[in-house]
Amino acid sequence: MRRRFRRAGGPGNAAIAAVTVCALCAGMWLLRDGTGTQAPPQPSAAQAHAEDDDRGADRASAPALPPSPPDRIRIPAIEVDAPLTGLGLTRTGSLDAPPADRENLAGWYEAGTTPGETGTAIVAGHVDNADGPAVFYSLGALRKGSVIEVDRRDGTVAVFTVDAVEVYDARDFPDGKVYGAAPRPELRVITCGGGYSRTTGYQGNVVVYAHLTGSR
Repeated sequence: MRRRFRRAGGPGNAAIAAVTVCALCAGMWLLRDGTGTQAPPQPSAAQAHAEDDDRGADRASAPALPPSPPDRIRIPAIEVDAPLTGLGLTRTGSLDAPPADRENLAGWYEAGTTPGETGTAIVAGHVDNADGPAVFYSLGALRKGSVIEVDRRDGTVAVFTVDAVEVYDARDFPDGKVYGAAPRPELRVITCGGGYSRTTGYQGNVVVYAHLTGSR
C-alpha cells in the first residue's frame, strides 16, 4: 500500500517520499467492528481550498522562525495534545510511521523542514489502531481558521492557522501540492481517510494545510 519514492520540490524536503499515509492505518478497528458506523469524520467541500483563500496570505504570515525540532502538537478544536517523534524513510523510500500501539503519538519528517521555519513541514499520524481511535481520528472535522500549536525544542511555540482541510483518493494524491516548496512557513498534517474497504483499509488521506501566524 506504500507508494514509490519520488522527490518533492521543497528545500529541506528534497528526499521526502511522496507517499500517502494510508499504509500507516489499515482500519483494523473498523474491520474488527464490522459495521463501519464508527468511521472517522471527513472534511466537507466547504473546508477545501478556494481561489481567494490565500489572497493576502503573505501579509498575514508571521516571520519565519529559526530551525528547531518540534516536541509536541496541540489542536484544541479537536482535542489533540500529543508528543511528536521523528520520522524517517523506510528502505523502500516511503515515509515511516509512529508505532501503531501508541495511539496518542504523532510524527514529523525530521529530514525536512522544521515547523515554523520557511518551507513545508510535515506531520503525520494514525487515524486508528486495533484498539480504537488514534491521535488524528478527528482530523477531518477540523475547520478553516482553527489553530494548531507546535512546541519546539528551543522553547518557542509556533502558532499556525488552518487554511484548508481536504481529502484525496490515494490514486489522485497531489504530491507537489502537499509536499512541495513554500515561500513562507507552512504545515501539513496528514492521516488516513476517504473511502474504506474491508480488504484494503482506507482508500486515501485527509490533509490539513496551515501557515504560521504567530509565535511565543
